[in-house]
Amino acid sequence: MTQEIRIAEAKNHVNEEVKIGAWLTDKRSSGKIAFLQLRDGSAFFQGVVLKNQVSEEVFQTAKELRQETSMYITGEIHEDSRSHFGYEIEVHNIEVVGTSEDYPITPKEHGIEFLLDHRHLWLRSKRQFAIQQIRNEMARATYEFFNKEGFIKMDPPILTGSAPEGTTELFETDYFDQKAYLSQSGQLYAEAGAMAYGKVFTFGPVFRAEKSKTRRHLTEFWMIEPEMAFTHQEESLKVQENYIAFLVQSVLDNCAYDLKILDRDPEILKRYTKTPFPRIRYDKAIEMLQGAGYDVKWGDDLGSPEETYLSEQFEQPVFVLNYPKAIKPFYMLPEEGRDDTYVCADLLAPEGYGEIIGGSEREVDYDKLKAAIEAKGLDLDEYEWYLDLRKYGSVPHAGFGLGFERAITWICHLDHLREAIPFPRMITRLKP
Repeated sequence: MTQEIRIAEAKNHVNEEVKIGAWLTDKRSSGKIAFLQLRDGSAFFQGVVLKNQVSEEVFQTAKELRQETSMYITGEIHEDSRSHFGYEIEVHNIEVVGTSEDYPITPKEHGIEFLLDHRHLWLRSKRQFAIQQIRNEMARATYEFFNKEGFIKMDPPILTGSAPEGTTELFETDYFDQKAYLSQSGQLYAEAGAMAYGKVFTFGPVFRAEKSKTRRHLTEFWMIEPEMAFTHQEESLKVQENYIAFLVQSVLDNCAYDLKILDRDPEILKRYTKTPFPRIRYDKAIEMLQGAGYDVKWGDDLGSPEETYLSEQFEQPVFVLNYPKAIKPFYMLPEEGRDDTYVCADLLAPEGYGEIIGGSEREVDYDKLKAAIEAKGLDLDEYEWYLDLRKYGSVPHAGFGLGFERAITWICHLDHLREAIPFPRMITRLKP
């Protein structure tokens, strides 16, 4: 009986007859031969149909196949050194399972808005396949890294009654006659977890109610947010750079085929596996920007052009340390000897991709944290539980948040952040 396999398993069945369930992505044919471009969700490869080796019915079927027709292909696996994948199948038989007519995403070029409007189908393309494979590997590597480092995963609520960074950029909803918000961050809950278990991380969706069409912003994305008790900022920075280096190395080790599809140079990525990463203070960053002619002053937040310039001065990700208090959230620890800065850092990705991590050491003193909450005009009642963490055995602790899609966009070298998340605009298809 012919063994049914997936395309990714072809290397184990060279010169054997196999059966594969696949979809057609493209084809070309002449009088004596047809080339079928096939995918099955595990990889892409070519099927070759030789007229003199198959029945007239099979060859005619091959010539008439339409894009995205599903089928069972039976044939013999051969090596193919010309392709990225390295193997092809000489087709003996075709059994059509589902027909396809007028598939909207043809092999020609399409604009990003058209493709996003057809995101449910765009996922089938070779480029999107490679991105999602790398996304999957980065998620797997995230769990491996933090498990090895002694962290446990916690799942914070998605509906919250308070916000770590104020409520101006939150989606508000009615929760049985009370205000509730789609979570902006799991950080505050992770701090509670760190006080219980020492080292924890969250990995889940968060939401920002910002109307933005830049390539760097999404309204829904995924965050990894570790928190560590008995930890100061320098120790946290080491965890951050080791985590990034581990992610990149995991992609290099396990996604070579996908990187080829994306035309991503692995030699460039190898630079990002070397630690430690460079560090500069925010003060120095402003001096560098002013020296390069940027219209910035101390106290300004850094925008995309400024972050891009700074990252271009280094061949690795770079930490920018100790930002002004006025542009950072209330929960951060003030820098000793300064009354205007926090002990915090943003990690800027190279190649113009901007901030991928933001983190800080957290305020540990009950009275100081309470005063900071009041100074921001936030409701103390909503943060009573958070203040309790400083009332009962407060310890030095630090943490950070990595925007998963931003990291994917950088590692894959994508033009649009929205390519990095499976369904960034499906909410627009919901009907009332």
